Amino acid sequence: MTDWLHKLGLGLKKSSSKISEGLTDIFNKQKPDSETLQELEDLLLTSDIGYQATSRIINDFSQHKIDKNADIKLIKKTLAKDIENILLPCEQPFQIKKTDKTPFVILMIGVNGAGKTTTIGKIAAQMQDKYQISFIAGDTFRAAAVEQLEEWGKRCKIRVHKGIPGCDAAGLCYEGLQRAIQEHDDIVFIDTAGRLQNKIGLMDELKKITKVIKKIIPDAPHATLLTLDATTGQNALEQIKIFKQSADISGLIITKLDGTSKGGIIVAMAQENTLPVYYIGVGEKIDDLQPFTAHNFAESLLEINE
Repeated sequence: MTDWLHKLGLGLKKSSSKISEGLTDIFNKQKPDSETLQELEDLLLTSDIGYQATSRIINDFSQHKIDKNADIKLIKKTLAKDIENILLPCEQPFQIKKTDKTPFVILMIGVNGAGKTTTIGKIAAQMQDKYQISFIAGDTFRAAAVEQLEEWGKRCKIRVHKGIPGCDAAGLCYEGLQRAIQEHDDIVFIDTAGRLQNKIGLMDELKKITKVIKKIIPDAPHATLLTLDATTGQNALEQIKIFKQSADISGLIITKLDGTSKGGIIVAMAQENTLPVYYIGVGEKIDDLQPFTAHNFAESLLEINE
């Protein structure tokens, strides 16, 4: 856990430095009052925390009886707790539930470049000691995506079901699930093409894949995970809205937090959605993807060291 907290702190450095330095500038100049609250609001908004979450934080912060001589550490701790309260409903563990003679089906969705395929590999690598797993290479448009999934398959000794380039993704999923049942797999990860949310045809194909999955396993997919690239900032909120129209999203995975100063977007997501954030990623290594915890994230975002 200590190693992960260190990585999380480093991964959020671009986001946390901006917020921490801004807070120091604001509260070293003057003590909490209406003027500093306005400056704090501006800082939070420019950190991609979003209007709704920012309004709530400012309202909560203004209710605290903070001594005028309070130092910056206390102010950070107070703000971190307010942010944690927003994040807590999203802190839910990702659980694999036992199914009756059929695998637990995980459908991975998201736009191009969000990191779906890599995320599949990382999660599967962390689970492979407990479960028999297979992959379905449902991104039939990009040969590189299939190759990437195969590479993870070789590394983790996990079977990959693939088809010829450009083949029907729904048909491929049908065949892959049939084989997974025959092989008595515990978990099946289905990779999908990186769908641009404004491409109606691709979103319709996602609906088709889901329909085909249900023909084989009526209660599947058991989890539909939307992978979001943190570097897209506020655009991630729009992606959630659009994908909700085509899929029953069960949770979120936020990647590339180490490459952006927009880490505050998770706070905006939490305020505007009830979806769990199952995992967050701060790097390329397998253990750079870990379960999301509200307390650790809030404190790392404000550069608070225990």
